[in-house]
Amino acid sequence: MCATNSTQAAEPDAAFVDHFEQGTDRWEFLDPDTWKLAQRDGSNVIEITDRGSKYKPPVRSPGHVALVKDLELESFDITFRVKSTKDTGNHRDCCVFFNYQDDQHFYYVHLGAKPDPHSGQIMIVKEAPRLALTKNEALTPWDDQWHRVKVSRDAKSGMIAVYFDDMSKPHMQVIDKTFGKGRIGIGSFDDLNAFDDVEITAR
Repeated sequence: MCATNSTQAAEPDAAFVDHFEQGTDRWEFLDPDTWKLAQRDGSNVIEITDRGSKYKPPVRSPGHVALVKDLELESFDITFRVKSTKDTGNHRDCCVFFNYQDDQHFYYVHLGAKPDPHSGQIMIVKEAPRLALTKNEALTPWDDQWHRVKVSRDAKSGMIAVYFDDMSKPHMQVIDKTFGKGRIGIGSFDDLNAFDDVEITAR
């Protein structure tokens, strides 16, 4: 496990905790111009400010990516709160990036409102446009409220499980062993979100 120096007091088993009370220095934004530190509901958050992005990935994949600095893990749980700040219809989303090797080798979860082969799935990017690993049919019930997201990854078994509000039952899950240790992040394909209370725990 790669050690971190989070600016917040972490629990003993936490690899990373950030409530954004000390700013955004622990994050790498692939397009810094479309992210900002803001206040919502009495708490500091980070927000995506524009649906467009100057970051143009080499293969089709999300344009809004915020990666935790100085942290690479194989197996972990990440939890956070997210609020969708604009209703963009069926593909209204947030994303979680993990086992990120570089801009052409990583997994991400796309929590799109209405699933199809390019929305609401667990995706892999491997030197080609994103490809769904799942055939999820469950809607992601976005509204204008805060929601809780959890992604669990066990590299040894290949398990990837995604939770949305209900932490007792996966929203979607899959087994895949393509990528091992890598970076972890949050963001969106091309939508607007606010994020808070990020915690990553090594498994």
